[in-house]
Amino acid sequence: MTSPTGPLAGVLVADFSRVLAGPYSTMLLADLGAEVVKVEGPNGDDTRHWSPPVREVDGEGISTYYLGVNRNKRSVALDLKDDGDRTAAQELARRADVVVENFKPGGLARFGLDYETVAATNPRVVYASISGFGSQEGGSHLPGYDLIVQAISGLMSLTGSPDGEPYRAGISVFDVIAGLHATIGVLSALNARHETGAGQHVEVSLLASALSGMVNQSSAAVAGEVVPFRMGNSHPSLFPYEPLECADGELIITAGNNGQFRKLVEVLGVPELADDPRFARNEDRTANRDELRPLLVERLRTRGKQEWFDAIFAVGVPCGPINTVDGGVAFAEQVGLDPVVRPGGIPSIRNPITFSETPPSYRLPPPSLDEHGDEIRKWLTQR
Repeated sequence: MTSPTGPLAGVLVADFSRVLAGPYSTMLLADLGAEVVKVEGPNGDDTRHWSPPVREVDGEGISTYYLGVNRNKRSVALDLKDDGDRTAAQELARRADVVVENFKPGGLARFGLDYETVAATNPRVVYASISGFGSQEGGSHLPGYDLIVQAISGLMSLTGSPDGEPYRAGISVFDVIAGLHATIGVLSALNARHETGAGQHVEVSLLASALSGMVNQSSAAVAGEVVPFRMGNSHPSLFPYEPLECADGELIITAGNNGQFRKLVEVLGVPELADDPRFARNEDRTANRDELRPLLVERLRTRGKQEWFDAIFAVGVPCGPINTVDGGVAFAEQVGLDPVVRPGGIPSIRNPITFSETPPSYRLPPPSLDEHGDEIRKWLTQR
């Protein structure tokens, strides 16, 4: 086993998770220096088979979904129904600082890999469980798929045209948010362990992460006692905060406060709108958006979206083109974010966190199934 550098150097993570939320969390931990052992069943992580698209690696088409969340890990294939493999998995959990799993609640108990059993021989373990709907009786039996949670949480009711059907988000947004919450939980529990010497069980569910992640909309429901609804690309509490039509297409323009709105209308050549009582304050602009929108669009249609982007951005008003994903990567490169890293020659999006002293590292490409199995099994037999 290697000795990586980084803020989590020396932390061993036993990763029993699959698909997205767990693997995303453990990849972030691995980027920060943790040694992550990815435990897979004989057929491997489901996402190895989710294609297209694929990237050709040594003549084989590898799912880009799998590649996107599994760098910096070592893979061992263990059949938990096999006595020898199950013993190896239990030994890995006994040695680990962190265990991450996303089986159905209680699903690892029959293999002696549930929190209570692992903690009995490894009381310092930080054990993170990710589920769809929590471990309580009411939701523990429900499978946790992001799309289902997008529907049940209410997100789909907010996404799409006002007079159209509900839509899912373009990514598995709650898997990602749950993975981030799991990472926060793991790091917090590791910090607490420094004080107490004891580990603990960290639990995250997609539904709880969804309700937290919908922030202002879920707050509107519980604190404002209103039911949010689909508004297309409009914002319920701000205007302008949406795509607006220019001479050759749309440009996203967001004026988040009165000062930004004044700068916007000045650059558009209609400064009098800032003092119009219908539009002077954000609440006025939001209430009178149907009157204000055509006045802004009338000016925007006189020039192209790139020309307006340059002019509006230059005065400090947030705006941006509606790019394709490759355009988003290109823009990140343009502004100096260096978004792409290439561990082992495999391109992936870098860890978004920067550190002044202990930066992330990109040591290993996503592993092939059981690529490090012999090495890990040998290590687990050494005392």
